[in-house]
Parts: sequence; structure tokens; C-alpha cells
Amino acid sequence: MTLTEAQTHLDAWLDADTATSKGQGYTIGNRALTRADARAITDKITYWNRVVKTLTAKNAGMKNPGVRIATWN
Repeated sequence: MTLTEAQTHLDAWLDADTATSKGQGYTIGNRALTRADARAITDKITYWNRVVKTLTAKNAGMKNPGVRIATWN
């Protein structure tokens, strides 16, 4: 999966969130979404946001973008 593909998925789910929050329906592929799908939309936004951030970090040269070392000063 490329960063562009992941960003496209994230954008679609953000559009779905915007549309359904206004009471409108939204369709992604063959899936019709309404306000009742708010939890599923939020879950997909969280998932695709994580994928975008991971791919962005990898593209920036980070070896383990999902791992952070705790530091205390």
C-alpha cells in the first residue's frame, strides 16, 4: 500500500463523517453509510489515520515509526 492510496482511503472516510454528521447519506464503494454508522466511520478514520502516519514516517526514513522510546529528563 502506498501513502497516496492510504490517504485516499482516509479522505473518503473523513468525507463520510462530514456527510453523515449533516444527516446526509454517503457511499463508499457499494457500502451506503448513515449516521447510524458513526462508530464504524470513526473506527475506519482511526485505522486509516494510523496507516497514513506509519507510511509517512517510513517515507521519512524512520525504521520503527510505531515504536517510541520513553525519555525522562
